[in-house]
Amino acid sequence: MQSLKSRALEPTRSELATLSRYQAAIRLVPVYGLPLLGLLLIVLFSLLLPDTFPTAFNVRSILSDKAIVALLAFAAMIPMICGRIDLTIGYGIVLWHILAISLQTVYGLPWPVAVLIVLFCGIITGLINGLLVEIAQIDSFIATLGTGTVLYALALWHTDGRQMVGALPAGFLKINGIFISGFPITAFYVAALTIALWIIMERLPIGRQLYAIGASPKAAALNGIPVRRYIMGSFVASGLLTAFTGVVLASKLRIGQAGVGLEYLLPALVGAFLGSTTIKPGRVNVWGTLVAVLVLAVGISGIQQLGGRFYVEPLFNGGMLIVAIALAGYSQRSKRYAKATDVQS
Repeated sequence: MQSLKSRALEPTRSELATLSRYQAAIRLVPVYGLPLLGLLLIVLFSLLLPDTFPTAFNVRSILSDKAIVALLAFAAMIPMICGRIDLTIGYGIVLWHILAISLQTVYGLPWPVAVLIVLFCGIITGLINGLLVEIAQIDSFIATLGTGTVLYALALWHTDGRQMVGALPAGFLKINGIFISGFPITAFYVAALTIALWIIMERLPIGRQLYAIGASPKAAALNGIPVRRYIMGSFVASGLLTAFTGVVLASKLRIGQAGVGLEYLLPALVGAFLGSTTIKPGRVNVWGTLVAVLVLAVGISGIQQLGGRFYVEPLFNGGMLIVAIALAGYSQRSKRYAKATDVQS
């Protein structure tokens, strides 16, 4: 079974050349609609909240708060490219941020060693997910839900319902706590990862092969692509990135508790799903995911500054998920209509 399928729906130059300006504009709506929505939200909130929204402090706050979501969205995006889904990103970050702190405060390990152990655990978890999905042939949604639940149970057992608190070294706190040219270092993590993933997915053969697997694993295998190895590798990469995000979260919070982490699951998945409706609609892509996370961050920040209650964020994320599904359906219908028109002509 496949949880997801990759279908690139962005219009080609040859297709646009055969359309009128109005038809071409309609076809480009899924490509640039979300970035335009983000710009409109920025303008709208800047006009409504001129003293608080268009400020350097608010920009730094958005970048700092949503960097965790962006990193997790990229972790979710990698298996999605192969047509799989990884739910352990939300559960794993709970255990990893607790473990990053407890290894230092309870067991007295140096912070670099603690970080390496957490990253190794993330890799092992990704490998287990890959084995369950590819060797045991369990649907990725079910397999990662089960693995994630086990990780969450381990977090509860490890903390025994208590907070992990203690003195943390300055080097560990700098992982999240320093600023470069006025911007939080987490923004540079996201920027570096965005560029790296874009190069890998769009400019290197491995990226094209991963997209080929997402479109049709059987066809990819017939073309000599090692499907099983690549899918397992995508889960390992996702696990590693989730563990790194857990380390960043631990450095930010400075305490470990099992009640923190799961709230990042929905925004991360929404970012990855919504990102597949823009830039390259119908296909999970790096820039689309980044734009989606930024739109979510801008929308939530603006609504909260306007006096939105505590339930605004999950409500907005859920609404945007519905919008993502609607846009994906619209893009699919537009593509079918274009093909039907070509056949008739």
